[in-house]
Amino acid sequence: MLHNRILSVLTGVTIALAATTAAQAAELRYAHVGAEGDIQTIYAAQAAQGIATATNGDVTVTVYPASQLGGVAEMVDGVRMGSISMGHHDFASLARLVPEVAVFNAPFIYRDGAHALAATDPDTSPALQAINEKLVAQGIRIVGRIYRGDRHISSNFAVKTPQDLAGKPFRAVPLELWVSMVKGFGAIPTPVEVAELPTALMTGVVVGQENPLTMIASNNLNEVQSHLSMTGHMRAVLAVFVNEDVWQGLGEEQRAAITKVLDDEAEKSLKMATESEAKLVEDLKGRGMTVITEADGLDVTAFRERVGAQITQDFPNFTPLIEQIAAVK
Repeated sequence: MLHNRILSVLTGVTIALAATTAAQAAELRYAHVGAEGDIQTIYAAQAAQGIATATNGDVTVTVYPASQLGGVAEMVDGVRMGSISMGHHDFASLARLVPEVAVFNAPFIYRDGAHALAATDPDTSPALQAINEKLVAQGIRIVGRIYRGDRHISSNFAVKTPQDLAGKPFRAVPLELWVSMVKGFGAIPTPVEVAELPTALMTGVVVGQENPLTMIASNNLNEVQSHLSMTGHMRAVLAVFVNEDVWQGLGEEQRAAITKVLDDEAEKSLKMATESEAKLVEDLKGRGMTVITEADGLDVTAFRERVGAQITQDFPNFTPLIEQIAAVK
């Protein structure tokens, strides 16, 4: 019996040591769909470098940008199953797992970029913490966020009111929230993956789309779109998510180091987006785009009211969550 106890203790020690050793080194595959030059692409590259430095090289991150490991659905499924360690995209890309997570991408809900980051902080946001518990049960955990700047409408004709888009095919991110928002724009939602967007715009499959200025510029959408309407309908904030088993396989100090790096990079992304917007507007003007603001007759209030009514109709369960988000200081 004594021999069995000793063997049991030694076996336990062996298992503990093996777990400790496993937590000391990890190679993570990080996927996203962003193009070169976009804030999200810069974020991922800098986060990978920062994580390696913060963990003394014990955790290395290889980034696969520009849909190299598949589109949004494939990436989310890959992270959930563990074939991809981590990735990032709009919060709504996780809505197939937990529908209410899409609320963090709802249009017109954030006061500014700082509010968007505060309301999506995994450590302090009550709304996100509650939703994260449900995501963990599905194998995914949100561990960070990225601020990409305000999303605006581009088109091949002047858009000043929802009536200007009535009955016209408009690109919607292939997610229910975006479909609802584009209905609120007055247009016909037409799902198009980001990798196919330039071709869809060029061929007239869709007459317009909406995205942050960084994406519009980095993808040269000015070559297939003539007008830019500064609606600022979304504060574009993306979720950074990780496979839960991968996350738990890391040591506590490693997880803390990674979280700190992601938080720091989130603040940098906000600064980058804020500083770059005015420059990007001038850049896109220089490339031939006509920029339409409220001074030019753009009716942002009409868009806010129409879109808000559509979101309330399609997602009535968002209302209490939106109230929680609004209460974040």
